[in-house]
Amino acid sequence: MKTNRLIKYLLFAFCFIFWVASGLMIAVGIYAKAAMEGDAVDSLTADPALLLIIVGCLIFCITFLGCTGALRDIQILLQIFMWSLLVILLLQVIGAILCFIFSEKVERKSVALFEKGIIRYRDDLDLQNLIDYIQKKFKCCGVLSFRDWSKNVYFSCAAANPSLERCGVPFSCCILGIEKVLNTMCGYETQSMKNWTARKQIYTNGCMEMVVNWGKQNLFLIGGLGLGLLLLEIAIISLTVVLLKQIHYIKKKIVRKRTAS
Repeated sequence: MKTNRLIKYLLFAFCFIFWVASGLMIAVGIYAKAAMEGDAVDSLTADPALLLIIVGCLIFCITFLGCTGALRDIQILLQIFMWSLLVILLLQVIGAILCFIFSEKVERKSVALFEKGIIRYRDDLDLQNLIDYIQKKFKCCGVLSFRDWSKNVYFSCAAANPSLERCGVPFSCCILGIEKVLNTMCGYETQSMKNWTARKQIYTNGCMEMVVNWGKQNLFLIGGLGLGLLLLEIAIISLTVVLLKQIHYIKKKIVRKRTAS
């Protein structure tokens, strides 16, 4: 007797997709780690490249057990895979609940993290590109206001600041029009302007506000993706349970035949 082929290969297909995805995560993490120019990004929080490698390796190992166990009907591998997936699923649910309960604390931590990024803006090209991308993408400037850039030593409005960028903001804060020649100095001295004047040249809204608004506008999409991943994991666990029961039933039947003979 053999296990159901549909269940076996469906489980293998799901595991294989996650296995390939985890391999890509590891590759991206290694590339990011190798291309890292300094410690500025690392100093903001846990090294994202290292985190990507660790998570990728974990998923790679777990899904490898699932692939092998599903193809070979190896009960112990499927059991390890199932319990590992259950633990991950539980951690995801707990993490989502904690983020919802402590949303204000998460927001405060995010503000502090972004402020630290502004302070270290010129220290690392990767960090600079990341902040520039966020400001361009969400059409924002600074954390809570464009004046947050005064916390950076190069953009500080202090009278003793000798920088040419004194009291200004990065070019990524600028409102780009249809001009053929870009004015890369459009953010200069904008912090010393009145809000209504500065608004003509740069984005004055803070990035935290714009990111939160984007999250609220795309709440159904984000929730749908999260729910979809959750349901997929539940489906994989369910398939694993069914396959384990089939393997157990077949083994039990073989034992009975041997005993009877």
